[in-house]
Amino acid sequence: MKKENLPNKIPVFPLSNAIFFPRTVLPLNIFEDRYLQLINDCMKGNRMFGMVQPRNSTSMLPEVYNVGCLGKIISFNETTDKRFIITLLGLTRFKIKKELDEKKLYRSFEVDYSEFVTDLETKKDESFISEKKSLLNKIQIFFEKINYPVNYNELSKLDLDELINNVSMISPFSIEEKQKLIETKKIDNKIKIFNEIINFNLLDYEENKTVQ
Repeated sequence: MKKENLPNKIPVFPLSNAIFFPRTVLPLNIFEDRYLQLINDCMKGNRMFGMVQPRNSTSMLPEVYNVGCLGKIISFNETTDKRFIITLLGLTRFKIKKELDEKKLYRSFEVDYSEFVTDLETKKDESFISEKKSLLNKIQIFFEKINYPVNYNELSKLDLDELINNVSMISPFSIEEKQKLIETKKIDNKIKIFNEIINFNLLDYEENKTVQ
């Protein structure tokens, strides 16, 4: 998708504990009236909406983080009890400019994609071969320690940015850790931060095992 085809005004689904990254796939079970309306409207249009993390979950209109991810519905099913089961494909990150008053049950925002234009580009790993190998090794150790089944052959086929995005999304990292990653623009900084996070989580896991 080209940058000029991205919508500047988007419906947004603030979902606690679900950080969504570009070039990942997120299954969603939609049952609340406001989000049923959101999906209905999206399916009549470009099938795109944003996912963003609320800063708290104690309000019906929580403050949200400034950076989220635009997704496109790539599969849609309606259940007999009127729920929607959808699959969302991550396209690109966005930065929120302002909230809009659209008179809908769900929230909408004006957004800007200019800081994340590289999300739409095909990535090349030639300059990060050693970094990718090192990360894959740590990822394998981490998932084995937490007893989480992963297909490492499939992970190894991903480019480095896609690898970090997918592992970050499925890992039990904290929301703050994941949000830090989604807000990081340059791949070399992203590698550094991901390394710090996975090293910390490996250490934390070992310390907890020792205490137990």
